[in-house]
Amino acid sequence: MATERLQKILSNAGVASRRAAEDLILEGRVAVNGQPQRALGARADIDTDEVTLDGVPVTRGRYRYFALNKPLGIITTAHDEMGRETVLDLVPIGGVQLHPVGRLDRDSEGLVILTNDGHLTDLLTHPRYGIAKEYLVGIAGTPARRDLERIVRGVEVEGERLKADSVSIGAAPALRPGEEAPPAGAWLILVLRQGRNREIRRLMTALGMEVRVLRRVRVGPLHIGELGSGAFRELSDAEVGALYSAGKAAEQQAEPPRQPKRPAHGG
Repeated sequence: MATERLQKILSNAGVASRRAAEDLILEGRVAVNGQPQRALGARADIDTDEVTLDGVPVTRGRYRYFALNKPLGIITTAHDEMGRETVLDLVPIGGVQLHPVGRLDRDSEGLVILTNDGHLTDLLTHPRYGIAKEYLVGIAGTPARRDLERIVRGVEVEGERLKADSVSIGAAPALRPGEEAPPAGAWLILVLRQGRNREIRRLMTALGMEVRVLRRVRVGPLHIGELGSGAFRELSDAEVGALYSAGKAAEQQAEPPRQPKRPAHGG
């Protein structure tokens, strides 16, 4: 497709009228391939260029977004040198080079987002933005109140401060026909924002608690819902928009506040 003026691209995408699009361009909020465009004559080819408004792609047709309920034993990576089964093997859509958004250990299960949208991946995984991820954790025994307080207060493990953003008592997950009850004595709901390597398992071990089930059930605003183990589905436009909104909000909160300009003093 030939290049078109940015005003037309934004208008055709339903983002803004052409008149409103001109204001967005003059404000520097529209970028092409990461470069802000402030000239009303700027053009782009939507087939080859990425046009964004406030960092969000204007046309997401080239991108695909999936939610997967990763089973135990599956590797969360695009390629495995040892030839083990990966999350991409469970989403055989073909023709699109997907990648997992973040990590989920082989001995953990639950929600994994897969996409070919690198910008959204960065928003959801960059430690600076701290997107909330929620886990259902089955442990041996029954925790005391002080145990829950220690989970949030955190502990030092190998030079790292490991802690949950919040913790509460949870309920055992509903069983599907033919499923056996998970071997856990109690269930906790942990929310993390740091995303350090095997953080929950290392934290719980340091506190003397044995993790028997670890299942991620939410990433930002996206919940795993009724998705069965090993199943996947494509995300709706509304779900992708909600993920972008959460990522952009976190990005803005992470940005240092702008210092007010000092007034000029006469000589």
